[in-house]
This record gives sequence, C-alpha cells and structure tokens, in this order.
Amino acid sequence: MIDRRSLLALAGATAASPALAQSTQATPAVKPSLEIRPIWPGKAPGGEKVTVREQVILRTPGGDPNDTAFLNITDPVLMMRRPEKPNGAAILMIPGGGYKRVAVSKAGGAIDRWIADQGVTAFVMIYRLPADGWAAGPDVALQDAQRAIRIIRSRAGELGLDPARVGVMGFSAGGHLAGRLSTQFKRDTYAPIDAIDTLSSRPSVAGLFYPVVTMQAPFAHGASMKELLAGDASDARRRAASLELDVPADTPPTFIATAADDKVVPADNSLLLYSALRAAGVPSELHMFEKGGHGFGVTGPQGMDMGWPQLLPPFLRRHGLYT
Repeated sequence: MIDRRSLLALAGATAASPALAQSTQATPAVKPSLEIRPIWPGKAPGGEKVTVREQVILRTPGGDPNDTAFLNITDPVLMMRRPEKPNGAAILMIPGGGYKRVAVSKAGGAIDRWIADQGVTAFVMIYRLPADGWAAGPDVALQDAQRAIRIIRSRAGELGLDPARVGVMGFSAGGHLAGRLSTQFKRDTYAPIDAIDTLSSRPSVAGLFYPVVTMQAPFAHGASMKELLAGDASDARRRAASLELDVPADTPPTFIATAADDKVVPADNSLLLYSALRAAGVPSELHMFEKGGHGFGVTGPQGMDMGWPQLLPPFLRRHGLYT
C-alpha cells in the first residue's frame, strides 16, 4: 500500500506491504510528474458511513512499481499534466477498473502523455467507488466527475484554458462514467458548496474506449454492475444506469472505439450507445476494430495500421476542441 500523503506531496512510493517493498527496492518508482490536487475542499460529501481505508496496490505483485491501482478511495484527486505548448484545450481522463478500483499510475501514463502531446492539458481523475458506503451510492463517482470538470473550468484563467473546450475521455468502466457525465450533466448529484459549482459540468466532446454502457441483459458487464449497484440490481436501478436508455439531444459529440473480440465488455455495448446517439441526433463516430480485445490502450489494436490515436484527433478538431 502506498501512503496517499506521499502521493500528494509529489514524492515517490512509500512501501507499506512486503510485495510493494520488494518491488520498489528492485525498481525505484518514478516520481510523479503531475500536479496533484484534491477534488473536494475538505472531506468528500456523503461519507458519514464510510469506514474503508484507502489503498494503492501494484496491479501485478512484484511488478512495475508505477503500474498501480487505487482501492477504497476516500480522497479523490485530479492529476494534471501540462503540455509543452498548451493550445487552450483540456481533457478530463477517467481510467477504468470495473468500479472496484481505479487502475492508474501515480506517475501518469501513456494516455495522459498522448493527450499532452496534442497540446491539450490532461487531467486524470482518481474517483470514489460506489460499493464503499457513500451516501450517493451509484452516483458517487459521477459527483466526482461533475466536480472535476467544474474545477478545470474554474482554473481556465490561471492555466490559459478555454472553458468552452473541455472534453472527457473514459476507458472501460471509466467510459461508462464519462458517458454518464456526458448524458446526465443536467442532474444535480450534490449540493453546491462554492462558486465552482455554478459552472457547467457538460463536456465539450467525449471519447469512450471499450466502454461499459448497459446494465441490461444480455450485454451488461457483470462485475461493473455488481460494484456500481452495490447489491441492489433492481430493474429501475439497472435502467437508470444504462447509458443507451437516456441520451438527450444536447449530449456532446461522442467518439467510440472498441474491438469486436472484446471478451470482457461485449462490443454490443458500444453498438447500443452508438445507435442511441444517432437516434438522438448527436454527432458521433464508432470504430469497431476486428481484433484488439479489452484494454488495448494507446497503441491501438495489434496489427492495425491505424488505431484510435490516429482517428480521434480529426474528430476532436472537427468538433472544436482544438485546431
């Protein structure tokens, strides 16, 4: 387990388990190159019954000390990576983890570096998880996402950002959360606490990658549904959490990429959402790769001459995120 105070201080990893201690002795952890700030001033809302203790673990015991996952998050944060030549745009990146953990490195990774390489300021979110006892239940991660995008807009003057050019990218279960942010931005999921909460939580554009979409049989990702609904998978709750069932016409332009051979989250999830976006008249684009499996990352499906890192930028430019 890694001490969060070390993370917030931008220090290296602190070993608190034999596996991590062994891995950090063998391969020193890379110090974070990101600015890290809390999402909430003080304690996050609705935590009166939360008793879990936050942890940061290695995704592979004894492996790369920077290949980590966050569990039982109690202090959600935004990690910012600034490009060498900022173009005024920003993207909120939401990692996956099946709503059981947040799979992201404390030092950032290939995807936020790719975002910064486009001249876009990258914000990576470590968010709270719905099965940990938060009062908001299935909406707890959405609370963090709404607050996060408002924080980005609130820092526009300080960072030279255009508040009208703030997008979102989400991966796997993070794609589900990004989709909820894009389709449910009009919902008030928490009581306003300061002037930041007067700002819009609507992303300017969205990119969803091998996303969890539906909580309906037969294509629901069972592990994500179990964690998200925390034991209450009633029909009403499953329908409320299924993106394809409520896509308003003012959903931001949406780019979707997935692989037909995904054995974790069926590609039918992406087809369902794309059909709903088209029916609502939302500008959208779907790329269904023949092969790639789940979690093909920034390199794109193996053997493909062109992956999403080549396909996404024209979509973002076409919809005004940057020129």
